[in-house]
Amino acid sequence: MRKIIYVLLVIVILASCSKSRATHDKEIGQAERLMESNPDSALAILKAIDPSDLKVDSLKAKYHYLNAFGHMKRNRSMIGDSLITFAHNYYRGKDIVKDIRSGTALAFYKFWVGDTPGSIAMLDSLTKLSNVPDSLMTEALRIRVLLGASEYQGRPIIPLAKRLHILETDTLRKMEAKYMLLAGYEYAGEIDSALYLVNELIDYARSHHWGDKQFLFMVEQSQLLTEAGRDGESDRLVSDIFSKAGPDNGAADMLHFQYAINALNRGNVNLATHHLKTADSIAVRLRGDEDAYFRSYSNLLHAMIDFRQTGRIKLTHINRLNNRQNERFNRMKASQWESERGALRQQNRALTLKAESDHKTVIILIISLAALLILGGSAWIFILRRQRERDNEERIEALQKMVDEYRSVPAQEPETADSSSLRGLMLKQLGIIKMVAETPTEQNCEMLRKISAIDGKTNGELVDWEKVFEMIDSLYSGFYSKLHRQYGEQLTPKEEQIIVLMVAGFSTKEISVITGQTTSTIYVRKSSIRKKLGVPEKEDIVAFLRSRGND
Repeated sequence: MRKIIYVLLVIVILASCSKSRATHDKEIGQAERLMESNPDSALAILKAIDPSDLKVDSLKAKYHYLNAFGHMKRNRSMIGDSLITFAHNYYRGKDIVKDIRSGTALAFYKFWVGDTPGSIAMLDSLTKLSNVPDSLMTEALRIRVLLGASEYQGRPIIPLAKRLHILETDTLRKMEAKYMLLAGYEYAGEIDSALYLVNELIDYARSHHWGDKQFLFMVEQSQLLTEAGRDGESDRLVSDIFSKAGPDNGAADMLHFQYAINALNRGNVNLATHHLKTADSIAVRLRGDEDAYFRSYSNLLHAMIDFRQTGRIKLTHINRLNNRQNERFNRMKASQWESERGALRQQNRALTLKAESDHKTVIILIISLAALLILGGSAWIFILRRQRERDNEERIEALQKMVDEYRSVPAQEPETADSSSLRGLMLKQLGIIKMVAETPTEQNCEMLRKISAIDGKTNGELVDWEKVFEMIDSLYSGFYSKLHRQYGEQLTPKEEQIIVLMVAGFSTKEISVITGQTTSTIYVRKSSIRKKLGVPEKEDIVAFLRSRGND
């Protein structure tokens, strides 16, 4: 029975594991199909999966790859995506699509954790691969150029931006690629090439009526003219922008800042001071204290103007510059710490969900085991009952056969009957009585009544006591007759019945069944017998009576 329970338990556990793996495979596959069209839904599906439940490398790699790739597409924190390294190593050389995409996601993860050089090196290795579909290469190139621009790289990103412009199929994406190429020329010091490109961008935006884009490109053009030493052209362009966009446009502070730089380049310190103060007041009105970027430039220009006016470098200006840089650094670190805390909260939530899931699993296993034990116990009880029923049926058949045999034997005179055969019959009859007392089913009791009533009447009791007394006398040297003759006036009929059954070796429980009394009543009557016969407390009643009989 135990083996059956263990086998059932193993089957339940294996089925649960198999179902879990199949479910995870289905859910991760669904997330993969949704990633391109609806990355938010894909990430929601992945969020509901506990990665510690994934035991197969293929599922683990796909899960971490999709999670990191989704975060990259939605520009979310990737602090918690460290296992994208495992996914990229798994897919390297196996699947070109997942190889490139997981590599791109790994590069973006490196950027998030502050390893920008490592991120750029990773992307450079990807962009040098051959036989890569354009759609895959475009994504890696785009991120590589953006990171290069953020690091003020010039010449390294020029060929990459040109290649990206060729590969891009979307119009806006092409314009972004050209703008990145413009940044590359600017950082490389090739200002004429940058001005040529910005003129192309302005013309394109004007022809497509993209006013916002045209405005931004014209601001960029004014800055490039200053870089080229064409301050007068830059001032005229800034004035033209103000005339078209108004004095309170969104870049008014930066345009007055441009005025200040041009004035300072021409040696007009007072005009530069005037425009810089105007730029500062507009920046406060437009952005409040949030624009650390503008103030970092403004403080530098204030230091230059002050040096022009006094011929001295003040420590306060240097401190302001340093404080602004520290402020930017601290903001960046705070953002990173917040991302890390968010990742830790997410991991903590995942661990909590895992603990809850494990708790539920344990409860389910306990309930399943309890159910199996109950089923096994019920089956075992059923088997035992069935076995007892079969035993009872066999006993009934045996008893019935004995009755039939007894009835079929011709009556013999007592004097002609063989004494040994008679003794055997008596012992057999006592054995039948004992067997019924051991298992007192209704069927057994009824059969015993039938046997006892063959030669007499039982008066509703299980046995014919007169016959029993005769058998005891025959088997035990007249024990009953001696007992009745010596103690008949002291003992009740029930007490005599108890004593003769004790002589025949019946237990207290069996005596209670045959006499129709409870076991507690039998114990009480035995105590009464001891008192009436004067049997010492520790001496056996039967042994005491036999010793008296011998005397």
